[in-house]
Amino acid sequence: METCKQRVGKADGRCRGKIRIFVLALLLSTACLLVFFLPQKSKNEPNKTPAATTFDNPLGLVLTPQTGESRTDKEISQLQKRIREGRNVELWLDRLGWAFVAKARESFDPGFYKLAEQCARCIEKRNPQSQEAMLLRAHVLQNVHRFKEAETLACRLVKQRGLSFDYGLLGDALMEQGKLNDAVEAYQQMMNLKPDLRAYARAAHMRWLKGDLAGAIEAMQLAVSAATPQDAESAAWVNTRLATYLFYAGKFNEAEQRCALALSLQNNYPPTLLLQGRILLAQSRFREAADALQSAVNLNPLPEYQWTLAEALRIAGKENEASKIEAQLRQRGASSDPRTLALYLATRHESRETALRLARAELDSRSDVFTHDALAWSLAAAGKVTEAWSEMQRALAEGTQDARLFFHAGIIASQAGQSADAERWLRKASELSHLLLPSERNELQNAVAGGAEKKASAAPNPQKTFSLGPNTARKTQPKT
Repeated sequence: METCKQRVGKADGRCRGKIRIFVLALLLSTACLLVFFLPQKSKNEPNKTPAATTFDNPLGLVLTPQTGESRTDKEISQLQKRIREGRNVELWLDRLGWAFVAKARESFDPGFYKLAEQCARCIEKRNPQSQEAMLLRAHVLQNVHRFKEAETLACRLVKQRGLSFDYGLLGDALMEQGKLNDAVEAYQQMMNLKPDLRAYARAAHMRWLKGDLAGAIEAMQLAVSAATPQDAESAAWVNTRLATYLFYAGKFNEAEQRCALALSLQNNYPPTLLLQGRILLAQSRFREAADALQSAVNLNPLPEYQWTLAEALRIAGKENEASKIEAQLRQRGASSDPRTLALYLATRHESRETALRLARAELDSRSDVFTHDALAWSLAAAGKVTEAWSEMQRALAEGTQDARLFFHAGIIASQAGQSADAERWLRKASELSHLLLPSERNELQNAVAGGAEKKASAAPNPQKTFSLGPNTARKTQPKT
């Protein structure tokens, strides 16, 4: 059996290979600038291009000058300057790595996570046992969805020192793999050591996953109260999450107020704009929703954002624009968010084998309830109803109160001949239908109406029937 050290070594090798591919374009455009910061070669040294030299020089890569005028950009430039001065290099490399993490969160550009990982490499060259480098690398692995590798490093950190953030990182990796009970224990240790914004936010998310929406709102309110304007991105994020839970609870006005506060802290913050668009869609304010979602997609063109925008555009009568967005989603979704692409394809009843392949592959590294749901929905689209119903049970096992989970469960149960379960899950989905996309709401309404008709036709009718006379008016029932 491989040791933990061997697994981490392999993971590091794979990561270096991916980094070389990712940074090629960046290196070609900045090669001249890098020459200034790289060591001068001797006369006997063979000729190398600056780009080729930098492939084996992570320090040269992280010292690439950054453009931009934001607070984080200026911090990065200052840290790079201190590293070039050659004093306390490990300390400044660690801080530079976390500055790149902050930049990745602000810009939604995953390339900055790769730069953060290069900072960890630089530290490890000087100190192979550095716990700071281990934490930085594990955080990067978590954010690029390599959860098993992140868990391995987080376990080592917990055993070696057991700081609050170590337990938080471990809980995150466990949660994404569907190990919720173990994640709860890790988060509780985090809370015991340091009850702060990060701990409260994780507690809120875990409560929601476990079906406790009121508890999630309560915990996220504590996270919001612990936020500071000095960390505007984190403050905007927790306010957006609180707005999300309020939206789930049907408290539209309070959710919109929280969105406005988040945008005052972080202008044009994509997660907030996405949530704003969803709230507007739920209120049938389709053109306003499309405007907010277009801004979100321009800043962060992920499949979830594109899918929601396409729905808003289509229902607002902009079919051509919706089709263009969906074409981009199909083209790039497999690399940026395969789980959402699988859900989208299965919902659209297209490329069903591709959807199933993507969902199965995602489950290898990410076994949370939403990945089980994506696989169940893809199996159903592929006609594998028995497997889909079995997988759907795993998605529902934690009690997560989510409209899409309930909607999928109701449709799959109906296909599997589980009429009582179908009726129950469709009813629960209807109670949260404001959370669904417009096309999903339409399909839900059709399913509910079809189930009601089927139930009515199957029920015995002991009453004598009478023909309608010429003056008799038939009362019609409103649609569900």
